[in-house]
Amino acid sequence: DFVVLPCSFYTSTRLSRLNVIWTLAPFSNPETPIQVIVYDHGQVIEDPSLTGRVGFTGIPARADIILNDTRVSDAGIYRCMVNNPPEPAEPGIGELALSVLAPPSLPVCQWDGDVDVGGSVRLSCSVAEGVPAPEIRWDKLNPEEISLPTEIEEDLSGSVQIVNVSSQTSGLYRCSAANDLGTENCYVNLSVYTPDAPSGVLQGVLLTLSMSLVLLALLALVLWLHRTGQDGRRREGKAAAAEEDDECYNEIRDSPSLMKRSFV
Repeated sequence: DFVVLPCSFYTSTRLSRLNVIWTLAPFSNPETPIQVIVYDHGQVIEDPSLTGRVGFTGIPARADIILNDTRVSDAGIYRCMVNNPPEPAEPGIGELALSVLAPPSLPVCQWDGDVDVGGSVRLSCSVAEGVPAPEIRWDKLNPEEISLPTEIEEDLSGSVQIVNVSSQTSGLYRCSAANDLGTENCYVNLSVYTPDAPSGVLQGVLLTLSMSLVLLALLALVLWLHRTGQDGRRREGKAAAAEEDDECYNEIRDSPSLMKRSFV
């Protein structure tokens, strides 16, 4: 915007040697005033940082100045000092305060903490500027809109502490910074990690049972093969023994006849 800063004066002397000096003591740094603009013997000198934004409007009859494209940094105490030699009086000094209103800047949202179930999370947001100081608030937007208690800090920031988080804590959160000139928002999408404990236990149990069944089946197979091998060896042993007995019996049975025939 623009603003006209008035400075009127009265003198009984000609204005050929009029001297006007405007200074500013910023609210942000009042101990270090700066020279805004000077009128001296018909010449105008502007501060380099304000070139193109400041100028006299009625010099030399009046010492008013206009300030264009106003910024928050322009706010402060302005002093107008008028001296018109050879006027015998002391230089006159006028003073006024200028406040520059500004909508909130875009806030910056952040979160910090533990998003596991049972953890604690802190949501914070801050704005760089805004006059008057913006009101900061946090809201949870879904699954339903809930206003959260916001702790306001001195540096244009606000935070919310959420303890013992759960699955219901997950959702979209909005930080709003608002004053008479407007509202700006930023957002945080918070997802709380919830481990699927019952399903994990069930899967572990099923896996254990499956492996146990496989081991039992392998053990049964080994035992069956072992027993089958033993039975086979027994049968083979019995058959061999029987065959040996038959051979021995035949040999004993045939011996007398052979002996008889040999004697005859």
